[in-house]
Amino acid sequence: MGAHLFFLGTRPEIIKAAPVIKELEKRGEDVEIVNVGQHYDLELNAVFFEEFDLPRPVADLGVGSGSQSYQTAETMIRAEEILGEMLPDIALGVGDTNSVLGSALAAVKMGIPFAHVEAGLRSFDFTMPEEINRRLVDHVSAVDFAPTERAAANLLDEGISPRRILLTGNTVVDAIRAMLPRARERTDRILSKVGIGKREISMVLTVHRRENLGSAERMREIVLAVRSLSEVKIVWPMHPHTKRRLETMGLLRPLREYDHLRIIKPLGYLDFLALLLGVKVVATDSGGIQEEAATLGIPCVILRDNTERPEMLEIGAGTLTGAARDRIVGAVRRVLYGRTRGRLRVDKNPFGDGRAGERIADFLANVDLKSLAPTSPRFEEGAPAYSIVPVGGRVSGLTVREVEERWGLRVISIQEGARSKIPEEGESLRRGTLIRVLGEPSRIESLRRASGVR
Repeated sequence: MGAHLFFLGTRPEIIKAAPVIKELEKRGEDVEIVNVGQHYDLELNAVFFEEFDLPRPVADLGVGSGSQSYQTAETMIRAEEILGEMLPDIALGVGDTNSVLGSALAAVKMGIPFAHVEAGLRSFDFTMPEEINRRLVDHVSAVDFAPTERAAANLLDEGISPRRILLTGNTVVDAIRAMLPRARERTDRILSKVGIGKREISMVLTVHRRENLGSAERMREIVLAVRSLSEVKIVWPMHPHTKRRLETMGLLRPLREYDHLRIIKPLGYLDFLALLLGVKVVATDSGGIQEEAATLGIPCVILRDNTERPEMLEIGAGTLTGAARDRIVGAVRRVLYGRTRGRLRVDKNPFGDGRAGERIADFLANVDLKSLAPTSPRFEEGAPAYSIVPVGGRVSGLTVREVEERWGLRVISIQEGARSKIPEEGESLRRGTLIRVLGEPSRIESLRRASGVR
C-alpha cells in the first residue's frame, strides 16, 4: 500500500506532479499514482509517464469527458473505491481540475488528509470552473503548497491557517529544468517537422479553456486574429476537444485554408518544450504554458480576460488580450517588432527556483502524515471568530508564539502594506502592525485590551 497516493487527471497534472514524485522516491517514500482520466485515457498519457520516468498508475479510473458535475461526481465515486482499497496515509492532487476536486472531496470525507500542490491561485472569476475548484480544494486540504508569495497571501486572506501553508515555488520550473537539455536536442527536428525555418517569425498557439471554447464569438475572433497574422508562421497543437468545438462552430475548415498555420496533434512534453524554444512568441489561454513561457523567457499573449497568475503581468512576461482580434494582433506584433522583441530577461522567476519538488517532498517525508488527519476541536464559547488587532501596549515586542500561547489564539497573518504574509513563530511584533487572529471572542477581547484598543 502506498503512503502517498497521487490522483492525476490531465497531462499538466502529470508534469507538475513528476518533480514531487521523483523527490519522494529519492527519500525512500512509497508513492502510488491513480490516473483519473479526465481528458485522456491511460495510453494517450503514457508518453508523459515515460518521459518523466514515472511508475505506471496502479489504477485507471477512466472518468473521461462530460459535464462539470458528471466529471466531479464520477471522480468522487471512483476515487472513493480506490481510497477504500488502498487506505493511503495521504492523498495528493495538483491544480484546479474536476479530477482534483473530486479526489479531494472523496479523501477528506473518508478522513484521509489531502495535500494540494499549486494552492492559492486566484483569478476572482467565478464564471470559471477552475476558480471554484481551486478554492474548494484549498479549504478542505490538510496542507496547501503555495507556488508564490501572492498565492500564500490569498490563502491567508481567506482565513486558512499558516500552519497549513507551505511556500514552495511552482513544480513546473523543476520539470522544465529537468527536461531542458533533452528538449534543446530536439528543437531543430521539431521545427523542421512543423515547417518552421530558424530565421522565420513564428508563434505557438493553444486554446482549450471553456471561456473561449464555449463562445463562438470568441473563437471567431481568435480565428480572425490568426488570419490577420499572415506574416507569422503559427503552429497550433490542437486539443481534441478544441478541434470538435471548432468543427461544430464551422471554423475548422477556414483555418485549414491558411498557408501560414500548421495544425498538429498535441505533443509530448519534451517535444512541446523543444517547439517553444524555437519560436518567438506564444499565445495561449493555458495557465501552465504561461508559467513555462516566463521560465523560458518567451513573451506570452494571454487569450483571457483575467489570469490567476498576475505575476506574468508584473514582470512584463505576459499581455492580457482576451479574445479580441485587434488586441491579439496588436500584442503579437508589438512583441515581434517592438523594442522588447526577442527573449525576455527574467532576473527572478516569480514561479520559483526549481526546488519546489524538494521542499514538498521534505515536508511530506518529515511530518507524521497521520497527524494531518482532521480532528474535532473543542471551544468553550461554541466557535472561534476572526479579528484584526493593531499591535500596541503590552503586545508590542512579543513574538508570534508568545501571543498565541499567552492568549490562546492563532495568529493567521501579519499585514505588511497591501499584502498579507505568513507569520513566523519567533517573529517579534512591531507597534502599529496589524495582525489577523482566530480565537474565541473573550480571548480576542483580552488581546485587544492588552494592545490598548478600546
